[in-house]
Amino acid sequence: MPKNRLHGAMEFTTPPEYLDTVRHYRLNRVREQLRQQDVAGLLAFDQINARYITDATNATVWCSHFEARCVFVATDGPVILYDMGNQPFLAEDLPTIDEYRSMIPIYFFWSGDLSEDNAKMFADEIADLVHTYGAGNRRLAVDRCNPASLNSLVAKGLDIVSGQGVMERARVIKSREEVGLMKNSIKVCEQAVSSMRAAMRPGITETALWSRLHETNITLGGEWIESRLLTSGPRTNPWMRECSQRVVERGEMISFDTDLIGPYGYCCDMSRSWICGDEKPTNIQNQLYTLAAESIQYNKEIVKPGVAFREMSEKFWKIPEEYFDNRYGVVVHGVGLTDEYPAIKYSSDFEERGNDGVVEAGMTLCVEAFIGSKYGGEGVKLEEMILVTETGTEQLTSYPLEDW
Repeated sequence: MPKNRLHGAMEFTTPPEYLDTVRHYRLNRVREQLRQQDVAGLLAFDQINARYITDATNATVWCSHFEARCVFVATDGPVILYDMGNQPFLAEDLPTIDEYRSMIPIYFFWSGDLSEDNAKMFADEIADLVHTYGAGNRRLAVDRCNPASLNSLVAKGLDIVSGQGVMERARVIKSREEVGLMKNSIKVCEQAVSSMRAAMRPGITETALWSRLHETNITLGGEWIESRLLTSGPRTNPWMRECSQRVVERGEMISFDTDLIGPYGYCCDMSRSWICGDEKPTNIQNQLYTLAAESIQYNKEIVKPGVAFREMSEKFWKIPEEYFDNRYGVVVHGVGLTDEYPAIKYSSDFEERGNDGVVEAGMTLCVEAFIGSKYGGEGVKLEEMILVTETGTEQLTSYPLEDW
């Protein structure tokens, strides 16, 4: 069992004084991208993008199912928050919002057969904003939109371009203050992982163990968890099953991926694998863990500022043939308010699914590994978060690996 386990009293950090600095930095990043793409503005329905732009929240998970709120950003003009209902107090004291409007409901659940007519009225508003602030530019970036609303925007003479790339490129480089907020979420996540470790015992169900992660996160000001990736014993391989009511037995492997959205909306995405109880690992368990840890360490050292994604892909740790089929789908990916661009694949997958780019200082990245035999048995999932600096990298996650 690892030494220096992070048990102890839970702590919650009060909001830092530099929150407004982060908010202004993020909005400026978005506007830089809008200018580069030569668009009049951006319409963001994706709630993560809306959070990045304004830092205003309202039922984030619920609104991710419905186009109930969005943000309009003029490249040279105001930021307008379109919110469901009429709750302007939710946007009080946010320096990134110039105007609050109650949004015309355009989603079928709320407006039924009126949704298409409502979409036309909403498009009238957006077209008027583009006309007012676009200086003749009719190009509008939209991150996602239902067909009725999209068709209505096009019918108003707007030239719609993809806004998701605009937002992902804006979000990819973190400021020093953003990294501070991320470190706070990591601290909360690692306390939550410690709570899981303290609760781990033979006879507990996967879901009961997973609930400790949620409980601690919420207690310490976190927001939600993106997945339910905790499995035990034979369910650990292949990876990507979500937790169940299965009872964990002594000596079994437990593998999990936090995908935790902590305080201020920042993600801590780390993975660990443990042995349930005080049992020593079997030779097979030890081999799986050793290979996963070796992969993580090797690939972390490949990540450097200025290195091309393709070059990294070619240099990544080579997975032994027995574990190749069950490999994880990505070796390195970005992380911020959630998982973000880029996603850097293994060399075997790069030609078909990879994309070219270069590692830059200010990126925050996750390094992933999963080792599970194609012949079955258990699997080990490990993942660390790192910050790319001007000269190399800094590891952000600190929860210890096993020291068998």
